[in-house]
Parts: sequence; C-alpha cells; structure tokens
Amino acid sequence: MHFRLIVAFVEDSKTDDIMHAAREAGATGCTVISNARGEGIKESKTFFGLTLATQRDVVLLLVEQHLTRHIFEHIGDVGEFDAKPGTGIAALIDVEDAIRVLHQAEELGEIVEENL
Repeated sequence: MHFRLIVAFVEDSKTDDIMHAAREAGATGCTVISNARGEGIKESKTFFGLTLATQRDVVLLLVEQHLTRHIFEHIGDVGEFDAKPGTGIAALIDVEDAIRVLHQAEELGEIVEENL
C-alpha cells in the first residue's frame, strides 16, 4: 500500500471543518499541530509593534494514494483555499514508508476497492 501525506495550513477557526471534511471524504484520522505562524506574499500588519495575524493550525493526514485526490480537493473546497486569500494552503507529499499503518490496511483495502 502506498501513502501520501496531505499537509494543510488552515485558519484555526476552520480546523474542525477541515477535519470533518477529511473524514467525510475517506480519511481515517489526522494530526493537528496548533498555533503555527506564517506569512504570505504580503507581510503581516503590525499595531504598536504587535503582529496582527490569525493563528494557523497544521493538519497532517496520512492517506492511501487512491483516496488522496478526493480528500485533498474536498478539504480545499471546505477550507475555501482558492476562493479567499489567506484562508490556507495544502500540499501533497509522497511517503516512502510508514510504520504503524498495517492495522488500517485491511479497512483501507476495502475502501479503496469501493472507490476504484
């Protein structure tokens, strides 16, 4: 079984929606890293020396390759990544190997067969 990692940087107010959307689309779980910071093309605004930026969360999803595109597009739609600037970004990374995913292989095998 081959996996890909979806890494999504999202506004913290949208994290729960993204997690729910990923599950709806076939993800079996995720990891959230809270309170990330970042900058886009434009520098963050400051007010009396304090940076005015919304908090971000990093959502990590290890996904079987055949389910990746559907999950990736669904979280992009729910997160409105293309519709609104600054709402978040997502990227796919090929995973060469993963440990502790064999317990999911049977379930994922059935899900993948249904979706092919």
